[in-house]
Amino acid sequence: MKTMAAAKPDRTENPGEVNRVLGLTEWGLLIILSVLWGGSFFFVGVAVREATPLTIVWVRVSLAAVILLAIVRSKKETIPSAPGVWGAFFIMGTLNNLIPFSLIVWGQTHIESGLASILNATTPIFSVVLAHFLTREERLTGNRAAGVLIGWSGVVVLIGIDSLQGFGAAVWGQLAVLGAALSYACAAIFGRRFQRLSPLVVATGMLCASAIMMTPLALIAEQPWHLSPGGATQTALFGLAALSTSLAYIIYFRILAVAGATNILLVTFLIPISAILLGYLVLGERLGWNAFVGMGLVFVGLIAIDGRLAQRFGRAIRCPSAYAETTPKVKNDSD
Repeated sequence: MKTMAAAKPDRTENPGEVNRVLGLTEWGLLIILSVLWGGSFFFVGVAVREATPLTIVWVRVSLAAVILLAIVRSKKETIPSAPGVWGAFFIMGTLNNLIPFSLIVWGQTHIESGLASILNATTPIFSVVLAHFLTREERLTGNRAAGVLIGWSGVVVLIGIDSLQGFGAAVWGQLAVLGAALSYACAAIFGRRFQRLSPLVVATGMLCASAIMMTPLALIAEQPWHLSPGGATQTALFGLAALSTSLAYIIYFRILAVAGATNILLVTFLIPISAILLGYLVLGERLGWNAFVGMGLVFVGLIAIDGRLAQRFGRAIRCPSAYAETTPKVKNDSD
């Protein structure tokens, strides 16, 4: 799950203000974004059959960087040249691209794309815990603590106690994706320093830095010129870079500007659904009961962390008459 929400704070993050309501257009974009990001797990699931992990990440960030550079130029925006800013881009690229992308791709050589997407949905859970210890303004409230505990119980169900006894390749794959989620959460905290820059500029600089770092790693470690990927793999790599990275960032920024950073959390609930459906329909993946029970617990944890549903329920209990005034009335035939 991507974490650029932290790069541009939004007034919806202030608990004293009312969250902006998602319109029909924003809901449509949110669903498209979930398909694009859920599709990244599908594209990786196709690509890992013929391509190696670091090469997949290298192609993804390099092609996405080229596309976003063209968009930045068309919008006549400027990427800062200060060494300090680029140093931050390299750190952000490491936390938000190099580490998580590599761990997810490697993890998907051992586990299904749908399961990887569910485990990746734990990113907000890591973010809440890290923000409590690393920031002053986002403390661990009661509902957030409950959400963390519920979410982690879902992770335990996902991995399964029995699996930990054998600690085979599948468990390592799951732990790799959880490591990616932790890295995304660290990126969310670090990304706060980019408040004065355009999110599009931050994403472009981050991807450029990631491409610079990934190039020697992929060329030296895996020698990709020896690979002979087929048409399906090449299409998956293009889709991963152009659709699940470049286009996804553009849509993400549109939702962020209109609906705010709090509402963007909703995409976390939708990504596993699209990834599971794509994995089932195209890759023939079948997830066990524990995957769906674990996903349900993770979702409940995220709802508790988000807090909006609990706040509305609490307002309805405390003042039902006032709540009823804000609820559309259904016209009765007898009226």
